[in-house]
Amino acid sequence: MDAVFKALADPTRRNLLDALFEQDGQTLSALEQRHSMTRIGVMKHLRVLEEAGLMTTKRRGREKLHFLNPVPIRLVHDRWVSKYAEPWAATLTGLKRRLEEKTMERVFEIYIKATPERLWEAITNTEMRQQYWFGVGVESDWTPRSRYAAVHPMSPEAIHDGENLEVDPPHRLVQSFNALWSDDAKAVGTSRVTWDIEPIGDSCRLTVTHDQLPDGAPEEIYGGWPQVLSGLKTLLETGERLTTPGSLMYAGSAE
Repeated sequence: MDAVFKALADPTRRNLLDALFEQDGQTLSALEQRHSMTRIGVMKHLRVLEEAGLMTTKRRGREKLHFLNPVPIRLVHDRWVSKYAEPWAATLTGLKRRLEEKTMERVFEIYIKATPERLWEAITNTEMRQQYWFGVGVESDWTPRSRYAAVHPMSPEAIHDGENLEVDPPHRLVQSFNALWSDDAKAVGTSRVTWDIEPIGDSCRLTVTHDQLPDGAPEEIYGGWPQVLSGLKTLLETGERLTTPGSLMYAGSAE
């Protein structure tokens, strides 16, 4: 949390986040052109944002692209705001929505104190998944090219489903993603979700990339990731469920 507040305290770094909000996935050269400072200066500020987890990078060919990561902002909200002002929670998540719009690729990064094996289990085990994914479990045999279905006790049909394109436990899982919970979601068609698990000391860096989204895809397709990942972190580090209003919205039905 200290690193997040330190990063946000500087107006230049906030401007960089604003630039990524306007257009996510920018190169260093593109960000440099928008600010009256040296390339080295921009790099230093980006490094602070990345160390705080507010930004993450991905290589695409010879380019290094920079993406907003709204997960730390969600964690700040979950730690303080929700327990003091729960009726306002839905309004405050508008910040998350603004950070995620106008892009067809979303990258989310979070650090979790757990082994890769334990993290993989939480992603693929239906009982564990229900505890942080709005009561939704998952059914699959987790072999390459097998099918999976996200299921809820109150729904006769799958919430979303797809194919396990790449299965490399406990390091990487790539899945196609078909949202089925509403007509608007179904109209989006198939996108892709990639889970990358990297051990860092006694913890893991989990990066979730939701891409191949068509232009104009509604936020309901990708907007829940920060809350899902916050719930996953809470479960593995404390053994408890995240108790923000959104987290409990559907979980109660499962019980």
